[in-house]
Amino acid sequence: MRMIAITGSIGCGKTTIAKMIRQQGYVVFDVDAWVRRLYFNKKFLAKIRETFPAVAEGEGVNKRKLRNIVFGDRNQLKILEKMTHPFLLRYFKQIIHRNSRVDDLFFVDVALLFEMGWDRFCDKVIVADVDYEIQKQRVMIRDKVEAEDFEKINNVQMSNEKKKELADVVIDTDKPKNVLKLEVITLLQELENL
Repeated sequence: MRMIAITGSIGCGKTTIAKMIRQQGYVVFDVDAWVRRLYFNKKFLAKIRETFPAVAEGEGVNKRKLRNIVFGDRNQLKILEKMTHPFLLRYFKQIIHRNSRVDDLFFVDVALLFEMGWDRFCDKVIVADVDYEIQKQRVMIRDKVEAEDFEKINNVQMSNEKKKELADVVIDTDKPKNVLKLEVITLLQELENL
């Protein structure tokens, strides 16, 4: 098993790269999807409502309110991360264990790869990159947020400049989709031949 990470700051195009890799027939584990599944776990929801009472809505939570709280206060973000990261790491290790004897390429799409220290489990790291202004516009349009909200989210992540320094491969996603797809396919061929 060879685990390849796809990462990059919010709005830089890591999900687009992951989708293109998936379309080529590879398994791509989506950590954001794992987090979304957590919000269907009743025990986890109860813990969130207890820790962040302002986000409680019936049996669930208001994720937008939670996002505003944690991205506005690093201490609150650390509390939420202490609740989510151990679950994610356990799940990731289970996947590695289950596939350890398979001689294939596997990919993991994870925004906080370096922040969580998961790069130590990966053979290669791909970082999606794009000009800062394009990144900001993408997030504001996609997530329907103001520039100030984008800044809050972006400022709690490791800078993309630092991620690029730690990467094995950097892919600039500011190009036509067909050109980007060709670049991804070429990279996959190179990875297969390692």
